[in-house]
Amino acid sequence: MRYFLFLFFSCMPFLATAEKLNIAVASNFIKPMKAIVRTFEQHSEHNVVMSFGSSGKFFAQISHGAPYHLFFSADQEKPMALEKAQLTVENSRFTYALGTLVLWSVNENLFTDAPTFLAQGQYRKLAVANPKLAPYGRATKEVLAKLSIEGQSLSQQVVAENIAQAYHFTSTGNADLGFVALSQVMNNGVISSGASWVVPQSYYQAIKQDVVMLKRGKNNQAAHDFLTFMKTNEVEKIMASFGYTH
Repeated sequence: MRYFLFLFFSCMPFLATAEKLNIAVASNFIKPMKAIVRTFEQHSEHNVVMSFGSSGKFFAQISHGAPYHLFFSADQEKPMALEKAQLTVENSRFTYALGTLVLWSVNENLFTDAPTFLAQGQYRKLAVANPKLAPYGRATKEVLAKLSIEGQSLSQQVVAENIAQAYHFTSTGNADLGFVALSQVMNNGVISSGASWVVPQSYYQAIKQDVVMLKRGKNNQAAHDFLTFMKTNEVEKIMASFGYTH
């Protein structure tokens, strides 16, 4: 690993042109991004400032001139919309991760057969991300429809602004269980606590997460270097440890 990183960073020009990089990152990607940035900064002189939140809010902010260089969305639609609005650097967008949805509870004895448990409705509150704002919320809606329980679960749903808040509701016990991102409950490739059901990919449309360079990042060397780093095997390993593929 050290040899690989040495080769990667020694071939990059930023040691002489260290810059500040502002990135907007979807809330489902908090843990992996912190690990990625930590590795990146350990071997460079760039300073990465991370902002986390819902992709919908970032889209609105960027549309109104928010000072970000890179936007790591939880979907493809918003980066594509920014492209159409000519707010991005041409040909900079790519899919950096495929997200996975999981039903999770801090209570490891809450359920064993998740679909049956959900159908029976024997829980008080189910945390879900807002499908109008969060791609993971939209995926959750698709799963509930697939299980034919979308309507019956409405009265028990606690709707969060984004997937980070859905996880907060669930992890604190304010909701008995919740649909969250696999990365929020996985470390080193393992879900180490609670009851969980990794939802089959066939239950919802693939959550393709795209990154795009915004126009103010065009002349920022750190932005170019960071996107290059995102395509390395080292980043792929970090993401895999949190349940992501790309």
